[in-house]
Amino acid sequence: MQRYLFKNIAMVNEGKIEHADVLVNGERIEKIGPHLDEKGKVTEINGERKHLLPGIIDDQVHFREPGLTHKATIYTESKAAIAGGVTSFMEMPNTIPNALTLRLLEDKYHVAAQTSLANYSFFMGVSNTNAEEVLKVNKHKAVICGVKIFMGASTGNMLVDNYGTLEKIFRESELLIATHCEDEKIIKANYERLKNEKGLLSPSDHALVRDDNACFESSLAAIQIAKKYNTRLHILHISTEKEVQLFGNMLPLKEKRITAEVCVHHLHFTADDYEQLGYKIKCNPAIKAPNNKEALWKALLDNHLDIIATDHAPHLLSEKEGDYEHAHAGLPLVQHPLLLMLHYYNRGKISLEKIVEKMSHAVADCFQLKERGYIREGYFADLVVADLHSSTTVSKENILYKCGWSPLEGFTFPASIEKTFVNGRMVYGNGVWDESVKGHRLKFTP
Repeated sequence: MQRYLFKNIAMVNEGKIEHADVLVNGERIEKIGPHLDEKGKVTEINGERKHLLPGIIDDQVHFREPGLTHKATIYTESKAAIAGGVTSFMEMPNTIPNALTLRLLEDKYHVAAQTSLANYSFFMGVSNTNAEEVLKVNKHKAVICGVKIFMGASTGNMLVDNYGTLEKIFRESELLIATHCEDEKIIKANYERLKNEKGLLSPSDHALVRDDNACFESSLAAIQIAKKYNTRLHILHISTEKEVQLFGNMLPLKEKRITAEVCVHHLHFTADDYEQLGYKIKCNPAIKAPNNKEALWKALLDNHLDIIATDHAPHLLSEKEGDYEHAHAGLPLVQHPLLLMLHYYNRGKISLEKIVEKMSHAVADCFQLKERGYIREGYFADLVVADLHSSTTVSKENILYKCGWSPLEGFTFPASIEKTFVNGRMVYGNGVWDESVKGHRLKFTP
């Protein structure tokens, strides 16, 4: 059984930074303290000038398997995730076929068990017609992260606009319900109006088609239903200043029934970037005007928004080209979320403690993950060693996504991910990989 001893490393955990020694024994953290002196076989890691963080938990990714494996697979994207310090992920159901039955959902778990280098969980999908199947998941709430509802257009049969179905799921589901909130009627009306006015739409028009009102009205509707039934609701990828007012910060996260996520691309890009990046940054919900970015940062830092995620959604570059109607929506991001937040730490925008809170601790608390998300004795050793004195430049040569590109190409981060441990095993270290053991299925406290 492998044992590691981190010596005198700056541990970022539970609101503070302190130098400590950390002993990993097998899959778990055994001891944390000053000047640990371990006898027997142990691999010592010099922590001087390095930081130790709990592994990042990304609660929203699209790894495209099954059915869209020309873009990505669970193996390729989990590998990219680990290179970026993401040790656990929760993946969305809009694959082909859509994960709308327990059998199809378990098929994805089977693939992950064979191929995922990171820990994993998968959301159960909802359509207008599968409510009874969705509610069967109540019996599996210890091993499934949640139920996903698209309240806006999505792949296949996953737009849920039947309020009878919505009410039934919100009323009877015992799992967390995660929603993509955009009002389809508003989106269609905006599209028709702009099409009539302009003829051909440009990339920047995406922020006007999928505008603030489309997001706000849908989020408001979801919150109203959740409050009616006291449902555990988590709204994904908040992208507008207007929506922030719908969420509170008076309660600690563990006591909130309604929580919200913000994604790294909405914290980094604005509508001004369409001019340079075009459809590379087309995504749903859209990247919008700069005032939204600033409002999202403020809401994140004062705890109106609870979690940072990626909504990693890879497409081939050829699928991002063409006209407005045919350019696919989605960005590949899971290799760089921690580095991007370390860039903003370097600029004084966010503290290291807050990064760890929003990318690890809060995700574990929000989903009631068992024994992950913190550096604690007895917890799984999902750990990241970051070097804040060594830079990383994104290039085609070091991108691990199967799609082979990133909207961050050419960007230099003022930090690097040196090592990533998953369940006590150093899966990634200084460019060297150990793929001999796969990640674990995540477990939750019902």
